[in-house]
Amino acid sequence: MDRAQKREFVAGLAQVFAAAPMVVVTRNNGLTVAEATELRRRMRAAGATYKVAKNRLAWRALEGTAYAGIQPMLRGPTALAWAADPVAVAKAAVDYSKANDRFVLVGGSLGTRLLDPEGVRALADLPSLDELRARLVGMLATPATRVAGVLQAPAGQVARVFAALARKNEEGAAEPAAA
Repeated sequence: MDRAQKREFVAGLAQVFAAAPMVVVTRNNGLTVAEATELRRRMRAAGATYKVAKNRLAWRALEGTAYAGIQPMLRGPTALAWAADPVAVAKAAVDYSKANDRFVLVGGSLGTRLLDPEGVRALADLPSLDELRARLVGMLATPATRVAGVLQAPAGQVARVFAALARKNEEGAAEPAAA
């Protein structure tokens, strides 16, 4: 990389750090090309981005951002992952780390809050944004069906009472005619 490319890379990473709600730091000791490709595919499927960054350039991009606290985590062969949905990037990283021993979670940052590997795993256990939205819609729809059921029940009971009265009146009218 020449100086212009390095400046461009640092500026791009600085934009990412300004916009992303969560950054996960990983160590990828000896991932093969096939494994790295699979990891990137999984990250893309989760809506996340995974990038191997030269530590010195990442340090420069982190200066003055909310993620400056992750600078000490950038030692050795590290890579960064980020996404708009913090849970999605954490889940993708944790799932891949379970499948591959050479991919290690170092930590991360959720805004200004630093996370250790256990913190990233705990975040991955939370439901994703899409799952939360589905649950919310389900909770909103459930009371509506219950209200409809409650409103229909009294009407059904009233109809049954009227039907019983009508039968009783018909039976009462039919008895004197038979006598």
